[in-house]
Amino acid sequence: MSLEHPIVAVTGSSGAGTSTVRNAFEAIFRRQGITPVYIQGDSFHRYTRAQMAAEIQSAQDQGRTISHFGPEGNLFDQLEALFREYAETGQGWRRLYLHNAEEVAEYGGSVAEGEFTPWEPLPDGTDVLFYEGLHGGVVTADYDVAQHVDFLVGVTPIVNLEWIQKIHRDAAARGYTPEDTVETIKRRMDDYVEYITPQFSRTDINFQRVPLVDTSNPFVAREVPSADESLVVIRFGDATRSHMDFPYLLAMIEGAFMARPNTLVIPGGKLGFAMELILTPFIERLSRGERIRE
Repeated sequence: MSLEHPIVAVTGSSGAGTSTVRNAFEAIFRRQGITPVYIQGDSFHRYTRAQMAAEIQSAQDQGRTISHFGPEGNLFDQLEALFREYAETGQGWRRLYLHNAEEVAEYGGSVAEGEFTPWEPLPDGTDVLFYEGLHGGVVTADYDVAQHVDFLVGVTPIVNLEWIQKIHRDAAARGYTPEDTVETIKRRMDDYVEYITPQFSRTDINFQRVPLVDTSNPFVAREVPSADESLVVIRFGDATRSHMDFPYLLAMIEGAFMARPNTLVIPGGKLGFAMELILTPFIERLSRGERIRE
């Protein structure tokens, strides 16, 4: 961790909704005059889309699995190296993974869909590294990415809702059939349990959306439950809990209540507002060179 070059990471599974938290952070950075450098978690996948498809088939032929959740499909060594270097010097290297034709066009068309842009140095003069992806808090026998993060936020809807969101997103944005997405969910389940869920025990704040409608069979759900059909359970770690003014939050967020001493529950439609109330003081602390946790 670094007082001079802090790292903020938002971690969550594919389809979890981490982009909502990124939007909140972007607004906070803009208001506070903070210059971030954004790191895309997918850019630390090991393989291009075509290569990954070949690796998946090869693994299946050998009676094993590979997924983007586990170390075999990712460059955990380079992710940890980036975090370490940025914390020490404010420098490092990044690339992009281009998911779709829109991103290809934004980059200028020189890199194909499902491939990586060339590695390039981070820009000079940034105030914070902001990571959004699958592995901001990952720890394995060989790598400890979480140790370099100054503020770790988790986004983890209950698993049935996560699957519904992924199935619908993959169909709308990537052209996958529901059957293809279900096979992906099944194939990567071991890695999900081993490498994704443990991160949420390391988060400083965790946002978990819970639907108030029936999601008992996520594989046949026709619609994604809306924010207004949900509650959000917000769990605070020991360090963040000690800095929270819960009476203030309860007064400001209509319909909020405390489920436990470290757990605030809010209406789903209030999430964006609540995020800005909750997250802004911690970013202010980092910008003043103060630690959130030891």
